[in-house]
Amino acid sequence: MTVARSAPPPVRGFQTFLKLWASQGVSSLGSAAAWFSLTIYLAQTLYPLPSQRPELALGLALLGLSGGLPALVAVPLAGIWADRADRRRTMLVCDLLSGLLALLTAFLMLRGLLPLWGLLTVSALTSLLGSFHGSAFDTSYGTLVGPAQLPRANGMMQTLGSLSGLLAPALAALLIAASGGVPLALAIDGLSFWLAAAVLSRLRFPAASQPDRSAGALPAFRDDLSFGWRYILARPPLLMLLLTFAAVNFSWSPLQVFDTLLLKGQLSADLRAHSLNFTAGLALLGTLSAVGGVAGGVLVSAWGGLKRRRVLGVLIPVLLGSVALATLGLSASLWVAAPALLALTFTGPVMNAHSQAIWQAQVPTQMQGRVFSVRRLIAQFTSPVSVALAGVLAAHVAVGTLLVGLGALVAAVALLQLLNPSLRRVEDRAYLEALALRRSGGERR
Repeated sequence: MTVARSAPPPVRGFQTFLKLWASQGVSSLGSAAAWFSLTIYLAQTLYPLPSQRPELALGLALLGLSGGLPALVAVPLAGIWADRADRRRTMLVCDLLSGLLALLTAFLMLRGLLPLWGLLTVSALTSLLGSFHGSAFDTSYGTLVGPAQLPRANGMMQTLGSLSGLLAPALAALLIAASGGVPLALAIDGLSFWLAAAVLSRLRFPAASQPDRSAGALPAFRDDLSFGWRYILARPPLLMLLLTFAAVNFSWSPLQVFDTLLLKGQLSADLRAHSLNFTAGLALLGTLSAVGGVAGGVLVSAWGGLKRRRVLGVLIPVLLGSVALATLGLSASLWVAAPALLALTFTGPVMNAHSQAIWQAQVPTQMQGRVFSVRRLIAQFTSPVSVALAGVLAAHVAVGTLLVGLGALVAAVALLQLLNPSLRRVEDRAYLEALALRRSGGERR
């Protein structure tokens, strides 16, 4: 498999990246506030009674699946699109449509015309648009930022998501208190998408080299669809890195269900002892967990990450995060659960920034759409599975027990990978290409 080199970034590329980062950050904050508002809506409006715990668990699981599964299914198509189409234009169209969808949802909710199935449909459509936007975005800023700045840029991207999580609970609670419901948060989300689109329309950044579109030159769709799989499978250390993240996502994804159920059950007595209601408790957990994410992202942004052996910047945080996850499951006090969640989310940006830097350095920009889409599919296919299982198991098994078990699972994976000599060479480009060449030679024979 022939691997082309990426073009050098433009002189003022990092300045353009900063503008893109800031504008998309506003949209990310709006979306996080809207999502938090929907969680409050499910827990306090649709299923407010303790006896409705099974229904609440199922509703949260369905909302999580509707927000994640469509994006995962669509990601191979989104990756092909990102390599074939103008990535800036793709992001612009997705922002405009997502904003329109959020505003329409707010209107229907105000009119009382949005049942649960309608809410899940809107979530699924937003997820599909997010898949195409994400593929275009993830493969664009590598064309703006030089290799030495990639860990810093990736740390800033991780900070962006964590900062949205930090501010979203308070913003959502404020909007709900001001408006008496969720529609205002959804309307703000829609406007934030349009603001991001307005800024994006003024930016110019280089596109990756596109395939020749002359007759017969463009690869067949089925070849593009399989390209990412062939690229990754020919380089086993990259696949091993992805399987590590598959285990992490399996363990972490149910937190969107478990946090709410912890407050409704295991931590409810402690909430009452501190005169806190459910909304305040959920906002506190969400805020402090986001503080950890922001701190981890700021650390990587300021530090720049490891320059060598970046795989250790992935595996060691994974191991530390597993300890924090088990501690969360064992906690009976909000003041133990909150620091555990903070420590857990602190490790996320560190591991993700180092992983992203590894992939951006190994995969040429013009191939990243197809390769990164398969990368996301492999790493995240466990998320909807675990969320679905969480919705079923949490109705019958103590949430704390499930969290301890998940922590033990991911700890075992991290320890095994630390001992894996092949994975430790994932940054050795010559080694990876030799493996790919050996595999292609074996296939020809």
